[in-house]
Amino acid sequence: MIGLVVAAAAVLVGSLMPVAASADVRARSAMDQVAAMQPGWNLGNTLDSTGADETSWGNPRITEALLDNVKAQGFKSIRLPVTWSAHLAPDGTIEAAYLDRVKEVVRWTLARDLYVMINVHHDSWQWINAMPSDRTGVLNRFNAVWTQLAAAFRDFGSKLTLESVNEPQFAGSSGQAQEIQLLGELNASFRDIVRRSGGNNAGRLLILPTLHTSADQPLIDALATQIRGFNDPNLAATVHYYGYWPFSVNIAGGTRYDATAQNDLTGYFDRVYNAFVAKGVPVILGEYGLLGFDRHTGTIEQGEKLKFFEHLGYYARTKKITTMLWDNGQHLGRTSFRWSDPELYAQIKSSWTTRSGTAFTDQVFSAKSSAITAKTITLNLNGTSFQGLWHGDTALVSGRDYTVAGDRLTLTAQALTRLSGSRQYGTNAVLTARFSRGVPWKLHVITYDQPVLSNASGTTASFAIPTTFRGDLLATMEAKYADGTNAGPNDWTSFKEYDRTFAPDYSSGTTLLRPDFLNAVRDNARVTLTFHYWSGTKVTYYITKSGNTVTGAIA
Repeated sequence: MIGLVVAAAAVLVGSLMPVAASADVRARSAMDQVAAMQPGWNLGNTLDSTGADETSWGNPRITEALLDNVKAQGFKSIRLPVTWSAHLAPDGTIEAAYLDRVKEVVRWTLARDLYVMINVHHDSWQWINAMPSDRTGVLNRFNAVWTQLAAAFRDFGSKLTLESVNEPQFAGSSGQAQEIQLLGELNASFRDIVRRSGGNNAGRLLILPTLHTSADQPLIDALATQIRGFNDPNLAATVHYYGYWPFSVNIAGGTRYDATAQNDLTGYFDRVYNAFVAKGVPVILGEYGLLGFDRHTGTIEQGEKLKFFEHLGYYARTKKITTMLWDNGQHLGRTSFRWSDPELYAQIKSSWTTRSGTAFTDQVFSAKSSAITAKTITLNLNGTSFQGLWHGDTALVSGRDYTVAGDRLTLTAQALTRLSGSRQYGTNAVLTARFSRGVPWKLHVITYDQPVLSNASGTTASFAIPTTFRGDLLATMEAKYADGTNAGPNDWTSFKEYDRTFAPDYSSGTTLLRPDFLNAVRDNARVTLTFHYWSGTKVTYYITKSGNTVTGAIA
């Protein structure tokens, strides 16, 4: 049956007039091709959707206008994740209309002189992960898919690249050693099928993942060994990076992009560089971002988020790693073609070519209940030099409004008093610190007082604490029982996960406790909540759950 599928696919390919490989691309080494793909962007939650078609996860159909705008943003490559499982017949035959649609999008992308990478995406956890208990069945199906894809794309231009499988994982294995072996079989079979299909596939750039696309040392060592054994010059390795987990989701007190989070990033990229790039094998960071974005992009405080992306872009560049931003539709609007967070995009784009100065914080708090005093902020110069401080188009005066000593920027009480105006709660002014290169760093001048919480009642399904925030912003929440043990889910830490267990709702004046938190709290056991705010203020609150009923009190 597979032979018939391949033959039919080959005939169909011939009728599509695919883009021919250009001589300059064919002559490039794998390292040069991967470098030319920098920077890249993921067209996520679309063709990788697991439903009936590419709109099943809420994104619109891909248009040529979208691809035009992606290119206009400065991207050189697009990773096009594709989930095939909903479009496979029992014998492994790919639905013709779906394959045609994927080819159409690939042709559109190549026509814009962009690199494009397609893969086998969520199939990894939908059926490929069953390989420990059904090795032959899974391998046959995997081979059937890639046999058809190799035939369908064999004559497409060399700017099309193929990725074996997304985030490979296995269920019910005997351990990591078996999982590494099984992935090795998949990667080897993928490479063999594509190479034997001929045409441009004979020398096409192929991308092989580590187990879980992780940079843990045993996993990159295993892939590095396999790649060396292939003796194939047109291979690249791929990993994904979503940051140090406590910071990436804002749990366990990971509110800041601190030294621990920074060292996690540099260690990750160093291991990848040493295993692959330093030995002539190019690396594509196939996805990067923050896991908290799965909730919403506000899970991580803005300044801390910007520092992460600034550092990631810079460090990946120094390690010659091509980066592909994961975007499921929450960053670049699929029809508006506008960035939902222009500051984030500006920082990412700047990091492709240079460093930007940042600071320990982007918030300057002054309590309304107290006299305004001078505030000192540590700058992260990142090899730049400080050029000045601005309020809109007005330059602040050095010596009068601020002073700089090394990496210490001090805002004078006089300047903060003027900028705070009538001292309404919230942001009174936004300053920009300019550096010798890169994007400016914003400083929000904020007036606040200690937030005021009130007694409340509700249920485990819906519980909100009336909160007068008074200009302050919630950073994290601790939860402990009276005996000092940790309460709620992830009880290895007292600091709970932002938004999954609690969330501020500034517009409605409430602090929400989520069902995920309340359902994990013991019945009739008083829980002490400590809310930590970005000003440094802490407020204590108490809740007790009895069945589905929850009561909250300030004392």
